[in-house]
Amino acid sequence: MKLDHTDISILRVLQQNGRISNADLAERISLSPSSCSRRLDILEKSGVVSGYYAQISHKALDYKMIVIVHISLTGQFAKTLSEFEAAVKKVPNILVCYLMSGEYDYILRVACKDLEDYERIHRDWLSALPHVVKIVSSFALREIIDRPHVII
Repeated sequence: MKLDHTDISILRVLQQNGRISNADLAERISLSPSSCSRRLDILEKSGVVSGYYAQISHKALDYKMIVIVHISLTGQFAKTLSEFEAAVKKVPNILVCYLMSGEYDYILRVACKDLEDYERIHRDWLSALPHVVKIVSSFALREIIDRPHVII
């Protein structure tokens, strides 16, 4: 979908406040409420706006540690990848999982409460994932930025 200036304006406002009412959104971008609603509906149906959610602080839920985990698999056969990906989706502490090029097959971002909690996650979940031959963990010392989206 080709985005025009009005679409970009709608997205900018939604990035700042995803809970804004249609009337307020329309006013902020100088559109009628019905035109704004139609455009937003198109943005949602086309997948440009893929959802709305509350960004909850991990620390507020007592998840004080973020671990970056590099995973190597036995190979990159379609069945191997699909079995791994199906299993990794079931691990509740995994926030992000990327299929990678380069040295490792996957990189994960894992939230945990403390070192003992990560040991449990590693033992009970990560080590049990199918086709894993190597796990390398790096512990984040401090979060500098965590954007939920690209700033437009």
